[in-house]
Amino acid sequence: MTLADICNCPTSLTDTRAVAAWNGVVHGILSHGRTTGDHLTDLLRIEPEFAMGHAMKGLACLMLGRRELMETAKSASAEAQRCLSLGGALERERLWCAALQDWLAGKPTASIARMEEALRLNPADTISMKLSHGIRFMLGDGTGMLRSVERALPAHGPDHGLYGYVLGCHAFALEETGQYDRAERQGLRGLQFARDDAWGLHAVAHVYDMTHLTDQGIALIDSNAAAWDHCNNFRFHVWWHKALLHLDQGDIATVLDLYDTKVRDEKTDDYRDISNATSLLMRLEIEGIDVGNRWAELADLAEARTDDGCLTFADMHYMLALIGEDRADAAARMTARVARDAGPADDTSVVMMTPGLATSEGLAAFGDANYGSAFAHLARAQPDFQAMGGSHAQRDIFERLTIEAGLRAGRVDETKALLHARTALRGGQEDSFAASRMAQIAKMQSVTPASTAAE
Repeated sequence: MTLADICNCPTSLTDTRAVAAWNGVVHGILSHGRTTGDHLTDLLRIEPEFAMGHAMKGLACLMLGRRELMETAKSASAEAQRCLSLGGALERERLWCAALQDWLAGKPTASIARMEEALRLNPADTISMKLSHGIRFMLGDGTGMLRSVERALPAHGPDHGLYGYVLGCHAFALEETGQYDRAERQGLRGLQFARDDAWGLHAVAHVYDMTHLTDQGIALIDSNAAAWDHCNNFRFHVWWHKALLHLDQGDIATVLDLYDTKVRDEKTDDYRDISNATSLLMRLEIEGIDVGNRWAELADLAEARTDDGCLTFADMHYMLALIGEDRADAAARMTARVARDAGPADDTSVVMMTPGLATSEGLAAFGDANYGSAFAHLARAQPDFQAMGGSHAQRDIFERLTIEAGLRAGRVDETKALLHARTALRGGQEDSFAASRMAQIAKMQSVTPASTAAE
């Protein structure tokens, strides 16, 4: 008898306890739960020859973006291939194993294609949709996320056990493609079906951040603790969103308290946690806020990662820590390494080339207070920032630094155009950052009507 999982997909598992463990893995990934790894350990203990479980282990390692986990991912892939050679694996399971091989070969775009093949086998395959969604997120492919989840939606009705999580993914994809009203509706509806859907909750928080509805965003997070307090380190990211909303309101004391007690309460070296911390501190710095010695521990971690090179997104956030702590030598080493990695060899090196190298050069110049050079590099990279991956909210720190460099370099007209484009992306809603910079531009132009290009 074939045993089906919580996605309504057949599996090659033969033990109902293994199916329960696999379902725990699926639910844990969708809800960002802390016990996901425990479920995977149980699964591989009960049925150690389940190739898809080994593929999941390897893919999870790659999603963590840490050079030292590459060997673990390779070992997981080798074990998955050994299990496949024993026979009995289903097509969906073989596709997952191939997806891991593709990513290890430097082609996460091919891994996405494998997940989409799995979805064509069964559009109700929520976890394959989520993996496609997650990898696309890391590549900044918002339109691809939307296409993928909308292919899966018709097979996920209210009677599907994972319906709420699919609505949460749809909400995030809608938000990243600028459909804010629809994103808000889908995200809030999804929470009615999946109360622990941190991803869906955070999709709506993105909407409120992008549309300057700060009170609504804060209230959403405060009143839906069940959606995120069970989470792994994703809960730090939810707190980061709350801090951004308070920053938009000018409530600096609350932002610093959230940083110390929530965002950076645990001093992990996970690139996602470092990204939260560095981007928040840099937002404060360019507002003239003294952040004290908070850069030091981040810079220590970042300096140990100058040779990592798994993800451009991670590398550029390490750069924020290095320039924040004035570690010019380490920043130069990072930029040199990005330059060595940049090229056409694979998906990662292509992004290192564009926009990675110009971004790294621009950040280093900003750290040296060479604002003309910083603006030249960052403005060249800016049209391609999205290729670094992450969300609009996460990449906004690089938009802000480009604008700040432009203002400090006296490149008023070009900076004003960037501000207008940034506000347009936000549905025309001007946030406090844009308002303050537009006021600064108005003051500069009242003194010198014609913009001056500082060299």
